[in-house]
Amino acid sequence: MSHGIDNGSAVVGIDPDTPGLLQPLARALLWINQAMVVLGMLALLVASCVLTYSVLSRYVMKASTDWQDEAAVFCLVGATFMCGAFVQSLRGHVGIEAVAGLLPRSVNRWRVAAVDLMCVLFCAFFAWKSWTLFHEAWVDGQTTSSSWAPPLWIPYGLMSAGMTLLSLQLLVQLAARLNGLVKKSQGEFA
Repeated sequence: MSHGIDNGSAVVGIDPDTPGLLQPLARALLWINQAMVVLGMLALLVASCVLTYSVLSRYVMKASTDWQDEAAVFCLVGATFMCGAFVQSLRGHVGIEAVAGLLPRSVNRWRVAAVDLMCVLFCAFFAWKSWTLFHEAWVDGQTTSSSWAPPLWIPYGLMSAGMTLLSLQLLVQLAARLNGLVKKSQGEFA
């Protein structure tokens, strides 16, 4: 792939079949995804430190722990959703290959494009619903039910932004796949 970044086993980059109109979006997603991975690593580190502190303060110092669990969950939600687009850029999400082995190669190419389209539609719907949850939590001032009571717009915002990034990543990959299939089919008939 051109403009790729080698991360060990896979190359993260812009698919050469990405249509020219989507190239700026693909470059922006490449940069944003790299930044989200760094932030995700920091969030996981913070969550592990918070949970370690929680265990020590609860069992060694006999202190109450009313904020640690929610803080760790917020960090984990952020890391999970905000890094989803990066994982998708590697095509690292779980896939089931049972059907792929049964279909002829020509049909399988279009099956993958159809699956990508369904994923785009599902993730876009999920992102839209997440943004509505974020809006409700923001407008209504919703908080968690704990004594710490952090605002719920924080995890909903992380979920919304992450699903939006994932939807955009899937859209760019779908466009590249369809563009590649069209090029390949034109080459077969030329």
